[in-house]
Amino acid sequence: MGFVLLNLAAMQLIPAWQTVPFLIIWISLTTVYGWRLWRLGSALATVLVVTLATGGLIGWQVLRGKQDGDYLAEVPLLALLFVVMVWHSRRRLAAMEEMKRVSDHNVMLLEQQRQFLQDASHELGTPIAIALGHAELIERSATDKAIAADARIAVDELLRMRRLTSRLLLLASTDGPEFLRLAAVDVEEIVVEALRRWNHVPRRWSLGPLGETWVYGDADRLTLAIDALIENAVDHTEPGDGIELSARRDGDQVVLAVADEGTGIPASDVDRIFSRFSRIDAGRNREAGGFGLGLAIVKAIVQAHQGTIHVSSTVGKGSVFELRMPASMASIDTRPALNGRPAHR
Repeated sequence: MGFVLLNLAAMQLIPAWQTVPFLIIWISLTTVYGWRLWRLGSALATVLVVTLATGGLIGWQVLRGKQDGDYLAEVPLLALLFVVMVWHSRRRLAAMEEMKRVSDHNVMLLEQQRQFLQDASHELGTPIAIALGHAELIERSATDKAIAADARIAVDELLRMRRLTSRLLLLASTDGPEFLRLAAVDVEEIVVEALRRWNHVPRRWSLGPLGETWVYGDADRLTLAIDALIENAVDHTEPGDGIELSARRDGDQVVLAVADEGTGIPASDVDRIFSRFSRIDAGRNREAGGFGLGLAIVKAIVQAHQGTIHVSSTVGKGSVFELRMPASMASIDTRPALNGRPAHR
């Protein structure tokens, strides 16, 4: 406001200043406004004062014959322009404040969700363990085959629930600083060990291309990821179908792949199979009708390793899941020891 009054005084006292358009007053208002967003009421009051001052001064000059009368018409137009600018800026500021409020609220909800998952997983652990122990005891001690069979079903469901709570707890910790314990990891070794664990399942198992594939990551988490991919492949294949595991180097990336000859995934559903508890066909049974938390965990683990996951699938022919992660420069000599002895192929 002081700058505006200074310009008005200069226009009145300095003859040479008469040639300087009073538009500089509005320029100064715009400059001030850029540093401090006024409320609309304050802006209107300021505009009214400046409009009357400049309009009165120019009107006096018009009456004295020192200014063209048409020049006076620009005063309200510029004032209106300034009001519109204030109005739009206030709307933008209000929108930004609302976006920030929504963002902060979403962050709070995500944190509450993460805490709930952690608390629920911990709280469910003890009753599940107790119920599982009693169900296993009933199964072993039952002399009636029907009771033993029912107990076996209860054991299987409780084991499934325990896996679910473990996965919920894992997903809740994905953003934590201790989610990964990084070291040089031989991906080929993880693939071979995975096949050794799963080859009792009646499928046609095979190893695809294998090579010197090292990453800087967490061996336990990567093992969990490949187990989840294999579990998914088993759930969507029949005993006669093939499942192939492989690990190869592709430029500066390591590609860990699990391919199956199962039911495949419709193209319209490929993008959402990594969502938690996604189901692609409500008409299918629970074992083969959805993807639970397994693929969501795989995605979280590979993203924590600065990698990506890709899937290609054809309905009725099978699917190929590929985990791509930055390769490490580790050599065979740096392979960690197993049981106190150097690891060998």
